[in-house]
Amino acid sequence: MTTSTPIRIGYVTRIERFSAAHRLNSVHLSAAENIALYGKCNHTSGHGHNYKVEVTIKGQINPVSGMVINITDLKKTLQTAVMDPCDHRNLDIDVPYFHSTPSTTENLAVFLWESIKEHLPPSDTYELHELKVYETDKNIVVYRGE
Repeated sequence: MTTSTPIRIGYVTRIERFSAAHRLNSVHLSAAENIALYGKCNHTSGHGHNYKVEVTIKGQINPVSGMVINITDLKKTLQTAVMDPCDHRNLDIDVPYFHSTPSTTENLAVFLWESIKEHLPPSDTYELHELKVYETDKNIVVYRGE
């Protein structure tokens, strides 16, 4: 009879914070429709937020290393995928994704998800599980790639 080590699943979350400006505006709507929909957030001078992003990786806890993912790899991924394109930027101007997509927090979550997936080291033992974007202490978007 052989004994095998059970597969243990863990969730590792890393938090990053960045500041960015944006203006809620849709190229698919008229000026009047944008004002009616977005109100003061459509003001031409824009506004900004101090965003908090929580990124959760789900995977097998490696019985040798004791890790789901090397936190150094996750840190590098988030620097490249989140901080470099977004921190101290105007999302609408500096991030090509938002040239034709409204820079809502929901769309920011989608953009960050795709960017993180692109830069995350490939693995058969872990995956991007969840992303939370805090626009304010009261406004939070959760995205799971669905």
